[in-house]
Amino acid sequence: MELLRTPDAARALGRSTQFLKRLRDTHGGFLVLGTHYFQAPSRNAAITWDVQAVNQELCKRSVMDRKKLAAG
Repeated sequence: MELLRTPDAARALGRSTQFLKRLRDTHGGFLVLGTHYFQAPSRNAAITWDVQAVNQELCKRSVMDRKKLAAG
């Protein structure tokens, strides 16, 4: 597992840093702390992201959304 800081993860995923942060479970999203991203106890510590796990979840959600549109 390779963990990247938010700006590097956003670049690797082709997304914005704000987009990634909005997807966190603590902000109403579906990316789970300890699985998709990690935070140290300090408020100033960088958030690190498991880019592979995030990409898999984004792809899974994209497929689910397409199936809903096709069914609907």
